[in-house]
Parts: sequence; C-alpha cells; structure tokens
Amino acid sequence: MNLMYEDLARAQMSARLGEAHARRRGHALVMSRRLSRRAERASREARLALARTR
Repeated sequence: MNLMYEDLARAQMSARLGEAHARRRGHALVMSRRLSRRAERASREARLALARTR
C-alpha cells in the first residue's frame, strides 16, 4: 500500500516539474519576443534620428 502512495507522489511531482518547465519555456519565449520588439523599435528610432540629421 505504501508503494502505491510513493508512486502516486512521484507521478504528481513529475507532472508538476513538467508544468514548471513548460511555464518557464513560455515565459522565456515571451521575454525574448518583448526584447526583440524593443530592439527593433530602438533600431527604427536610431535610423529615423540618423535620417533627420542628414
């Protein structure tokens, strides 16, 4: 009986770890997209500023 509870606990822990990894990957993807958009905006603004000075 005790082994059954251990197996259940192990399975639940594994599922939670999987969910945590998935959330972390999703968060990393969101952050990289946000940083990419920020870099693109900065690049556009720099090109505009350069064009205005010429």
